[in-house]
Amino acid sequence: MFNDIGALELVTLVVLAVLVFGPDKLPKVIQDMTRTIRKIREFSDSAKQDIRQELGPEFKDFEFEDLNPKTFIRKQLDNEELGLKEIRNGFDLKKEMAEVTDAVHGRDAESSSSGPSSGSSSAASGNGRVDMSKKPEKPGKTDKPAADDRPPFDMDAT
Repeated sequence: MFNDIGALELVTLVVLAVLVFGPDKLPKVIQDMTRTIRKIREFSDSAKQDIRQELGPEFKDFEFEDLNPKTFIRKQLDNEELGLKEIRNGFDLKKEMAEVTDAVHGRDAESSSSGPSSGSSSAASGNGRVDMSKKPEKPGKTDKPAADDRPPFDMDAT
């Protein structure tokens, strides 16, 4: 229950309790607190038992800790029937990021591992990748857009 309380915090709480309640009343306060905690635990255990009885035998393996969303998701992801461990183990984040980087720089994944690439022509080949590199400007092109080019649409300007 108090796994994250260190020795210094515990000593501080004891000193504060002695100062607030006094050395005469402190044993009575501790007894009252332990009695209250015990009653709360008994009430909680009886409520859990009543819920289990009402749910019936098909929920005999039901654990109330599974109602915590983190625990529920962790338990579902560790389920062997879904095959998610194989998917998770087959996913290599470094490889995926290298592929994205290669696509942005206009290189093939195969050519990046063997040496420098020959430009953006390999990325535009028929392997289903999109060439995301900057296109060089055509010679003789001016700053004025051609007749078929439209200027960018700006929602704030209208």
